[in-house]
Amino acid sequence: MTMEKILVIAVIAALIVGPERLPRYAESLAHWTTRARDYLRTARSRVKEEMGDDFSDVDWRTLDPRQYDPRRIIREALLDDAPVPTVRAAAAGAAIASTASEPLRPAVFRPGETPPFDSEST
Repeated sequence: MTMEKILVIAVIAALIVGPERLPRYAESLAHWTTRARDYLRTARSRVKEEMGDDFSDVDWRTLDPRQYDPRRIIREALLDDAPVPTVRAAAAGAAIASTASEPLRPAVFRPGETPPFDSEST
């Protein structure tokens, strides 16, 4: 807010409250402002105490929710490079590729034989 807006609000408040009650309201406002400042100072010191040295390393501007644009987040996620396959994934891919030349045949079950059941897949 600019100073002009604050000044206009103060003048309107002074006219509404009246000169008799204005000192009492100003004192009450000062009291509440002091309490709020003390509360915030205490909260910040408690957070700093609980987080330890990592608290000073946090870049608070990056955590501001006003900066999040869903379109930008999706665009960045889609433009990211594909993950590099790990050694285990590359080895599994090679094993699949070596068996891919063999055609897959459906399992044949005899009458009365129970097919395998995976309780976690259903």
